[in-house]
Amino acid sequence: MNTPTVVATVPRLSLRREEAAAALGVSDDHFDRHVRHELRAVRRGRVALYPVAELERWLEKNAASTPRAER
Repeated sequence: MNTPTVVATVPRLSLRREEAAAALGVSDDHFDRHVRHELRAVRRGRVALYPVAELERWLEKNAASTPRAER
């Protein structure tokens, strides 16, 4: 009898550069030029990991208020 395999999805705590750019909805080039220098990262060898919480912090800090349309 086969027992079902349970696969748990583990939430990501950090993203590589390309993933971080995609998560923000920008190109890798835009990320490198305009965003990366404002983020803290964990670096090990050639790998840089950007914590998801750091990306969220950056978004909150850089979010512009959108004025309501005049009625």
